[in-house]
Amino acid sequence: MTATVLAPPLTSANVNTELKLSLLSLAANLDRGQSYNPTSSDAYKERMATATKLVEALAAASPPLPTSLDALDGEWELVFTDVAHGIFRSSPFFLAIQQAYANDGVPEKAELFFKLHELQTCSWGASKIGRVAQTIKAAEGMLYSEFDTNLLTLTAIPFLGFWKLLPTFGGCVITASTAKLVEGKIEMEVEYTNPSPKPTPEPIPIPKPNPEPNPNQVEYTTSRPVPGLSGLRPLPGDIGRKVADTIWNLKVPVGAIWKLLPWNGGRAPSCAVKLVYFDGDMRVVEDPSGDYFVYTRPVCARSLDEKLAKLSGF
Repeated sequence: MTATVLAPPLTSANVNTELKLSLLSLAANLDRGQSYNPTSSDAYKERMATATKLVEALAAASPPLPTSLDALDGEWELVFTDVAHGIFRSSPFFLAIQQAYANDGVPEKAELFFKLHELQTCSWGASKIGRVAQTIKAAEGMLYSEFDTNLLTLTAIPFLGFWKLLPTFGGCVITASTAKLVEGKIEMEVEYTNPSPKPTPEPIPIPKPNPEPNPNQVEYTTSRPVPGLSGLRPLPGDIGRKVADTIWNLKVPVGAIWKLLPWNGGRAPSCAVKLVYFDGDMRVVEDPSGDYFVYTRPVCARSLDEKLAKLSGF
């Protein structure tokens, strides 16, 4: 089971305190930004606009921004975003999709893709996004993005009954990317290099299109269980447990498949976000569309080390 521990106290509570408290209050009221959904209505549009202005004011008041990824090392949790159609879009996987459409000269199609994805996965209580987080391991040049997904959270039929038709289950989806801080931007490429016993400080080279096979390098998206959820268990009993265990250790070769898609032209799944605020406790990044993602150090840390140790044996 993944351990959850109380994190060290915040160290920059006296930096831009009023701005941060105002933003965090609105973020809570807006459910990290999910309450405003332009797909369904303009409800909370004004509050979202106010929250965005607070983020912009915070960025303008930022302490000097770091020039090394080391400063961003450790675990971060998403507390607010003004992006439309899903807070899961903080993942480098979805940022890479956005970049791929931009490379193809049709950036507007990315918004349509995200809108359709949200409609397909979140309608009728089929799915709900829980914790969204990132862990940066600067010594390895890696960024691990996570989001918890709760499936079948609300599956009762109104007027016909008040019981749940199906049990709630789910897990945590993890995407591993290389990461480096270059001229104020966090540049990422969706891939995974098996952790070595002694992480090397040298930067991890970005592979060229159609590189030679490397047995020590696997590009992937994977998952892990979430305490309190029954997991991705499609069948009951021991058979269901074995299937779930297989799912938890599955690596999807995102990078290899990505380069084979004709519209990607052999390009790797890469993306970048601009670092616009950092004070040690909070950081804010801006994606190419001008949307903001606000992260804070977690109060209850949830280390990825156990999961990464298991993956290193593959």
